[in-house]
Formats: sequence, C-alpha cells, structure tokens
Amino acid sequence: MDDDNRPAGVLFDIDGTLIDSTYLHTVSWWEAFRQADHDVPMARIHRAIGMGSDKLLDDLLGPDRDRDGDQKLRDGHDSLYAAYWERLRPLPGAADLLRACAARGLRVVLATSAAEHEVAALRAALRADDVISEIASSADARESKPAPDIVAAAVERAGLDAERTIFVGDSVWDVLAAGKLGIGCVGLTCGGTSRSELAGAGAVAVFDDPADLLANFAESPLAKLD
Repeated sequence: MDDDNRPAGVLFDIDGTLIDSTYLHTVSWWEAFRQADHDVPMARIHRAIGMGSDKLLDDLLGPDRDRDGDQKLRDGHDSLYAAYWERLRPLPGAADLLRACAARGLRVVLATSAAEHEVAALRAALRADDVISEIASSADARESKPAPDIVAAAVERAGLDAERTIFVGDSVWDVLAAGKLGIGCVGLTCGGTSRSELAGAGAVAVFDDPADLLANFAESPLAKLD
C-alpha cells in the first residue's frame, strides 16, 4: 500500500491504559517473587509494569541472575493474575474513547506486551471488539517494550501511516517505545505513573484517564490525525 493511501490511526496499550490492571499485575508479580524466595518491594515492581516479562525480570532481579527459574516466575505470575480475569474492569471512558476514534475515521489498534492468553480476557473486559481493527501482542515482537517492536508490528499489521499515528499508553515504557519510531505518545496517569514522569519521558500530552482524554479530544493530539 502506498504511504499516501495509508489511514491514520491510534494505537492503545491495554493494561493500565484501558483496563484497570496495573496493580493486579504488581501484586501477582510480588506474590510470584515471594513464592520463589525473592523479596522485591511492590513499589519497584509497579515501576517495571509495562515492560515485557523478560525485561521486567532483568530490571528487578538483575541481568546476571540464574535464569533457570524465570519460567517458573512467569508461570507463577500468570496463574495468580488469571484469578482476577473475571473481575477485570475497564477504566472510565475506555470503550467510549475507542468508539469516538473509530467514528472519526481513525483506525483503532491495540498494542500490548500482554501474552495472547491474557489478551482475550482484556478484550472481554473492554467490550469494544466492534471497533478494534488489529491487535499486536507479545507474540508479534522479538523484543518487548521499551523496545519499539510491538508498536512497529501494530503499525504494520494495521497498514497505518506512521506519520499520522498516535500511541496512547500509561507507562514511560510506552512513551519510550513510541518515541524510538518517531510516533507521538499521549500519556495517561491512570496506570499510576505521574504526569511529570510521562512528560519527562517525552509524552506529547498527558491526561488523567480515557474519559479525560475523550472529554478533551478536540484539543488533544488525536484530533490532529483527522
């Protein structure tokens, strides 16, 4: 497809951006670490949420650790987090924001570090499949965020014009991943990362949550994509 004919679009992270799950991941990793005799403070875990599990483990346990236990840690997290799936809830205005983007002719794409088996639960909680064009997950990336692989895969799968694409995320890892491709990232503080941290990482604008972004859509970077 010629770049001039590629549509504009909005990429959305899911965890902490559209679904209120950041702290559930934090608690699940904390318990998984405890079960493996790793005492990692929750505050440190929270700041690593948004990376893929490989980079999260490097950050929290060190790159020189014995990696033989990594899969057990991942399995422990997955099992603990799965207990919350039926109770996952969208953040305020999440589905309405996606539908507003689609109504303006913007292609709506999910770009997440979540594994495929988690994505189905997140989509069920979000209830916006009717306007989601494509999904890129950890299976589509060689490296996880803050590497740009997932963002690049989402742009390519949806056939987007990268120069008319915005990424919406809640972590500094989202901002950094988008920035490596020259794609602007709108930050949301609903995942627990402060406005100053998101702006300092390079976010082109920061809002409280999807409802706040929707209420201020006309003044946001998303409006300039039309």
